[in-house]
Amino acid sequence: MSDMEFQDSSVSRAEEIKVLANEAFKAHKYGQAIDLYTQAIELNGQNAVYWANRAIAHTKLEEYGSAIQDASKAIEIDPKYSKGYYRRGAAFLAMGKFKEALKDFQQVKKISPNDPDATKKLKECEKAVMKLKFEEAIAAPESERHSVADSIDFHNIGTGPSSSSMPTQVAMAPVAAAVLAAAVILVGRETAAIVLAVLMVILVVIGACWWGGWRGRGVFSKRQILDLEVEPQYSGARIEGDTVTLDFVKKMMDDFKNQNCLHKRYAFQIVLQTREMLRALPSLVDINIPDGKHFTVCGDVHGQFYDLLNIFELNGLPSEENPYLFNGDFVDRGSFSVEVILTLFAFKCMCPSAIYLSRGNHESKSMNKIYGFEGEVRSKLSETFVELFAEVFCCLPLAHVINDKVFVVHGGLFSVDGVKLSDIRAIDRFCEPPEEGLMCELLWSDPQPFPGRGPSKRGVGLSFGGDVTKKFLQENNLDLVVRSHEVKDEGFEIEHDGKLITVFSAPNYCDQMGNKGAFIQFEAPELKPNIVTFSAVPHPDVKPMAYANNFLRMFS
Repeated sequence: MSDMEFQDSSVSRAEEIKVLANEAFKAHKYGQAIDLYTQAIELNGQNAVYWANRAIAHTKLEEYGSAIQDASKAIEIDPKYSKGYYRRGAAFLAMGKFKEALKDFQQVKKISPNDPDATKKLKECEKAVMKLKFEEAIAAPESERHSVADSIDFHNIGTGPSSSSMPTQVAMAPVAAAVLAAAVILVGRETAAIVLAVLMVILVVIGACWWGGWRGRGVFSKRQILDLEVEPQYSGARIEGDTVTLDFVKKMMDDFKNQNCLHKRYAFQIVLQTREMLRALPSLVDINIPDGKHFTVCGDVHGQFYDLLNIFELNGLPSEENPYLFNGDFVDRGSFSVEVILTLFAFKCMCPSAIYLSRGNHESKSMNKIYGFEGEVRSKLSETFVELFAEVFCCLPLAHVINDKVFVVHGGLFSVDGVKLSDIRAIDRFCEPPEEGLMCELLWSDPQPFPGRGPSKRGVGLSFGGDVTKKFLQENNLDLVVRSHEVKDEGFEIEHDGKLITVFSAPNYCDQMGNKGAFIQFEAPELKPNIVTFSAVPHPDVKPMAYANNFLRMFS
């Protein structure tokens, strides 16, 4: 066969494999699609379509770093291929990198000026960047910010005077927006631009007053307290005094199951009491399980409340005799995240030793702003709870060790050797997750099947091999790493010669992945992992990402 014939054969075979990859993608078999696109690329690496298609498959698996690399390669091969910019912009968006996404969508618009879809997405991206700049402009310096939690005394909620007026600063914001809209209608865009500039200055001043003044006095000044009185007609779960009881938690879960809300008065109590308990814990928590007793570790739940109820149905409610560790990513994507987090926090209040909670990468402002939790909290509770949850998430421990043998962390291990448990205990975790360092890697890293370390397919953290796991365990006299953070078809995966287990507890993730969920039971003293898998259960017709960033939903 001549070189030309061989090349033609390779190109033809690559197209056949691409068709198979597209079919796998449509069937939501994204891992299989990636493998097939890779085969097509190996046969014909100069086809930009293959790289762009593999990029979107990576995006579906939340492998945004890999998606950006593939989309960039597609752009390198064909700088006029609009889908390359489109795929890369979508990946940047998913990582919260709105400014980078804006550049790519501007390029899409330049290449395809008459594409209405490109125009729509560009406008939404411009709005997101403008909002981001505005938030940066009004943000008070870290040293001047005041704790929302410290300004709230749930004991006194409902005891204040009758006035519950909205602060003037807040009330002025929609008025300003209305003036701008009227200006556009009455005088046209050019004059409206001047009005916009003036209003931006006014809003920055308002924002500064709001952050530095109103918040400084406490978001729950006495004039607002009456809004949270428990009305006589309220028929939901009630907390008597300061004690959260099992009866209360059961009633609350039943109310949630029937799509009824918990009164904000009790939601405040649960969240604030949980905060006090979490603040007192170290960044690495030691858990001791007596001989003959058992312990359960669950992975990501991601707002899938009805699947959480199923875990409790299968394995029993959390109690001192039936303790759990939920290993991060309680919220986002699933549209019942408020119900999940209040349930987990309520069990923590009921019995601190019944449930342990570890921070995931989605317990952060940047993720919550994009993937739905912030919007859901604002819809079901209030803006104040958005701030409050952000504070409480910064109190969550970063990792746990069970009986000095099993290391449990949301993401994974580190970019350097020699990290000791004492180094993890010493991390100052009371902050938003940084983009590098030990805390970032604990929340974001993933295992890889080959030795050594490599770049993260997510674009944050790193990938680490079995040799890294083995060395970490040896240096810290441990037997096993348990982590979560990744969807697995069977709900779990055992890697690194049996020294690392991934557990994921959100079955049929986002109502489309078709995966099982799993949890791990350990019994002392052997602590041999017993893995239990389960399938998704029905839930009310509220789609995943229902409260997510408007722009992101356009790509979902």
